[in-house]
Amino acid sequence: MKLQQLRYIWEVSRNGLNVSATAQVLYTSQPGISKQIRLLEDELGVEIFARSGKHLSHITAAGEQVIQVAGEILRKCEQIKQIANEFSNEREGVLTVATTHTQARYALPPVISSFMQEYPDVSLHMNQGTPAQIAEMAADGAVDFAIATEGLEAFPELVTMPCYRWNRCVVVPKGHPLTRLKKLTLEELAEHPIVTYVFGFTGRSKLDEAFSLKGLTPKVVFTAADADVIKTYVRLGLGVGIVAGMAVDERQDADLVVLDASHLFESSVTKIAFRRGTFLRGYMSAFIEQFAPHLTVNIQQEAIKCRDQKQRDELFADMELPVY
Repeated sequence: MKLQQLRYIWEVSRNGLNVSATAQVLYTSQPGISKQIRLLEDELGVEIFARSGKHLSHITAAGEQVIQVAGEILRKCEQIKQIANEFSNEREGVLTVATTHTQARYALPPVISSFMQEYPDVSLHMNQGTPAQIAEMAADGAVDFAIATEGLEAFPELVTMPCYRWNRCVVVPKGHPLTRLKKLTLEELAEHPIVTYVFGFTGRSKLDEAFSLKGLTPKVVFTAADADVIKTYVRLGLGVGIVAGMAVDERQDADLVVLDASHLFESSVTKIAFRRGTFLRGYMSAFIEQFAPHLTVNIQQEAIKCRDQKQRDELFADMELPVY
């Protein structure tokens, strides 16, 4: 059994069982891949892929398990390379981060700017997606870090740590009736059409919970994953906007009135996560600490040692988080 054979079956499974596409990705030949897969199947005594003529039709039950273990082995090999690189040059490498639009647009720019100044030889790549997509990318090892408010807890194979707390505000056009209230209430808010985040994005669940506890049904008329899109439709008069407080810019949003809503909704926590077993290189730990200063290298190592997320939550239970 060769490591190359494991890489071939792993990549074929990730490329929709298309051997030609896999050959292009790996800069090799289609017949070469097919031959190595056959040799591996002969050695194991099981079929990894079922075939229809010359084409692979689906992954067999045995193949599913073999490919899963192959992926774990390949990740371990990558970690070995990272360990070697760490001792040869701990300030140079590649860092991939998956996050939502809100984090990428509002929370991360100063962190990334500072990080790149300190680590100019690190190539940083950012992927955006839904919280579920982001968590899955980290769980699969496709990215180093996932940063999101929701979705990470659904993946027990991730080491998840809290970064900061944040809350919401209401944005309305100037002259809107809500601007005349001394203090905003959920009851008053529920009387107006609402423009806010898609469910599963940027703490939307906390918003729904708050209305539900009061026995109210909000009139959500438009949802989006992007706070800038939400504010655009507020300007068009579609409804009142509920967005993350960090997503409001005093200069760019000077035409809107911002109403504090932190007393209406429970605060949300943005978290950072990475796959369990990931070797954190020096610059990776530095990025975490720059984004969340309370997550020192020692705290990161303690979190890694925890047997499960419940124990990690206990570790951070009494820790006061920064408020964004």
